[in-house]
Amino acid sequence: MSMIDSTARIADGAVIAEGVTIGPYCIIGPNVTIGADCTLHSHVNIAGHTTLGSGCVVFPFASLGTAPQDLGYRDEPTRLEIGDRCTIRESVTMNCGTVKGGGVTRVGNDGFFMSYSHVGHDCVVGNNAIFANSATLGGHCLIGDFVYIGGLTAVHQFTRIGSQAMVAGVTGVRGDVIPYGFATGQHAYLNGLNVIGMRRRKFTKARLHAVRSFYNALFFGAGTFAERLEQTRPMANDDPAIAEIIAFVDANDKRPLARPFVESSEAHE
Repeated sequence: MSMIDSTARIADGAVIAEGVTIGPYCIIGPNVTIGADCTLHSHVNIAGHTTLGSGCVVFPFASLGTAPQDLGYRDEPTRLEIGDRCTIRESVTMNCGTVKGGGVTRVGNDGFFMSYSHVGHDCVVGNNAIFANSATLGGHCLIGDFVYIGGLTAVHQFTRIGSQAMVAGVTGVRGDVIPYGFATGQHAYLNGLNVIGMRRRKFTKARLHAVRSFYNALFFGAGTFAERLEQTRPMANDDPAIAEIIAFVDANDKRPLARPFVESSEAHE
């Protein structure tokens, strides 16, 4: 049985599953679907063609599924899809997609989005992502599983952040961050690997050593970056994380790759 406060406004056409709690002064639009056992605290706004998975908790003044902040948007019926068991804290905003961007903004399962964080139009956010306070994604970003983005960090549109990467707070991310990387700085540069995160994901010492050896060879070896990339390709057989990083680098087609600070001179190779 769902519990809906008398002051909430649920438009005709909205689909509310069993076990949902909707608190005071929430506003739910006609094209919204809310999954089972979700809790919406007071003053939550869910608009547009938005689907909220089961077991999500949404805190006051969050605004989900509103129009994308894109000057070309013409009120097309694009969507926002949020997975299961996400925690969405106060004043978080997530926008629907745009037609030119594929029409869908997608957020995975088990995400934790702290106050004032923002997911822009046409972004794809993986599972178990954590966005600290005021972490902001421009449009069309691709964020992998288990990514942590620090507070007051801004990610440039079309940027990719690979799985299990960590971005420090107050960082401007304008280049792609490799999987398992740790990025920091006013204009994000790689400052090593997210070793703590890797240990939490049960990486053994042998695996950590293999990935570190690859990282050092790729970014600090002799020759140009392109030459080092070719030289390190056989290391993909040493660990699946290395293969994932190489595939990520190969797929780059929008933004430059974030490098260690000493590698900045090679940004246009």
